[in-house]
Amino acid sequence: MLLPSKKDLKTAMEVFAIFQWALSAFLIVITVLLINLYLVVFTPYWPVTVLILTWLAFDWKTPERGGRRFPCVRKWCLWKHYCNYFPIKLLKTHDISPSHNYILACHPHGLMSHACFGNFATDNKNFTKMFPGITPYMLTLGAFFWVPFLREYIMSTGACSVSQSSMDFLLTQKGTGNMLIVVVGGLAECRYSLPGSSTLVLKNRCGFVRMALRHGVALIPAYVFGETDLYNQHIFTPGGLVNRFQKWFQRVVHIYPCAFYGRGFTKNSWGLLPHAQTLTTVVGEPLALPKIENPSKDLVAKYHALYIDALRKLFDQHKTKFGISETQELVVV
Repeated sequence: MLLPSKKDLKTAMEVFAIFQWALSAFLIVITVLLINLYLVVFTPYWPVTVLILTWLAFDWKTPERGGRRFPCVRKWCLWKHYCNYFPIKLLKTHDISPSHNYILACHPHGLMSHACFGNFATDNKNFTKMFPGITPYMLTLGAFFWVPFLREYIMSTGACSVSQSSMDFLLTQKGTGNMLIVVVGGLAECRYSLPGSSTLVLKNRCGFVRMALRHGVALIPAYVFGETDLYNQHIFTPGGLVNRFQKWFQRVVHIYPCAFYGRGFTKNSWGLLPHAQTLTTVVGEPLALPKIENPSKDLVAKYHALYIDALRKLFDQHKTKFGISETQELVVV
């Protein structure tokens, strides 16, 4: 009987790590709902569900109060396999002092922000060695913290809510050396996640600039080369029935439903695995901002424009190193 080689085992672990993270939210939500429904309807153990809901109510504000990270979870060897699948790389261009706080804006979102998670929600890419004294807080949608057990799992990686109160707390109550990771484009950027695309949803996203001004913290631009190359999308006919549904759904829930696909388990097959494309996150130079408690719209617009200029400069300086044409520009919509 033939035994799997070390390479086969390595590949299997990498695939498992990808599916585990991508499907964990769905599986945990379904499991929690079904088990609690069963306890309430078919057993006398409904007090268990009451206790869970009581704890949820008691602990509701934790994702907005710095979360509850577990360093041991961030160091799981599973995340090493996750990062090696692509692989994921982190490139520092400037030193960052731990005596200040920062907001790092990461672009693009892609479909699942694989690079952002691998670099900032795990300790397997030498972040702590590359940025000594800096604590990263990956900020994500508050809805991920509504479900028991799922919220614990996500918070254990150091993730917090992206709400204003959460950012205010992290920038004022946790000392210095904190780096808030915000994927500015959000889920609205999924529609532009196509191979070779460099389109960002950023033109009207000014909240992170206003937050930086209110607290007087520096903005750090970061661009992930390769994030949009992980999946393909089927583009429906503009104005057609499906396309109109996509636009309506986006207006209602702010999520653009994509018909995406990647690779399968065998070569040249279709599936839901992302393509094994190297992802390199280039972290730029901090853009210092003054502290203005109530910045005007004009002032926010001014520094928003300066931030976009810094991001364009970062993109142009590094694009040819990662297979992007010298003539291709960053498109902001």
